[in-house]
Amino acid sequence: MSQELLRSLVWLDYRLALLFTVLLPLILLGWVTFKRREAMQRLLIIYWRVSSLLAITVYLVIGNLPIAFFTGLIAHILIPIGLWFWNDANEEIEDQPSSSLKLSFTAWRWAISIYSVIGAVSSLPFLQCAFAKATYETAFCQVWREPPLIYKDILHATYNTGFLAFFGILGLVIYTLYLMQFVLVRLGREGRQAMDQ
Repeated sequence: MSQELLRSLVWLDYRLALLFTVLLPLILLGWVTFKRREAMQRLLIIYWRVSSLLAITVYLVIGNLPIAFFTGLIAHILIPIGLWFWNDANEEIEDQPSSSLKLSFTAWRWAISIYSVIGAVSSLPFLQCAFAKATYETAFCQVWREPPLIYKDILHATYNTGFLAFFGILGLVIYTLYLMQFVLVRLGREGRQAMDQ
């Protein structure tokens, strides 16, 4: 694959991520809150908790940390799980009468799930960037830094990359501890019920 094609695909991925993982869920969250659809609201809150790993990944990429390739893959895996795992929320949403909100929410859930699966599969060749320093420094891996560095220049121009990497690492530690607490404690106690999430 040529470097220009790869760069185009990377930019397409970041644009799709912005649409499916930030803009649409924000619009849906406002809509379901206004309409007081608790099951959808709970799922969107769970989604934001799970998908925060994508934001952490962006800061790890800005900090030039190879682990970002691994965290990006994990985020793509966890997002569909977080959206479809909960029995009570799924049943409650299914039982709601047909409406434009239900259709939009369901369409977004399917779209982001498909996007996440495609993202996970397509990121597999880039996992080598997370484990080999010589590979990580190649243009093949470094092309993933271009969009996050532009994001840094727009929103964090006065901060250096090391400072932002520290926040990425801190976020990853907190995320990992929360995920471990959820898997080891809450999941066994509450099962597949989103009610208390």
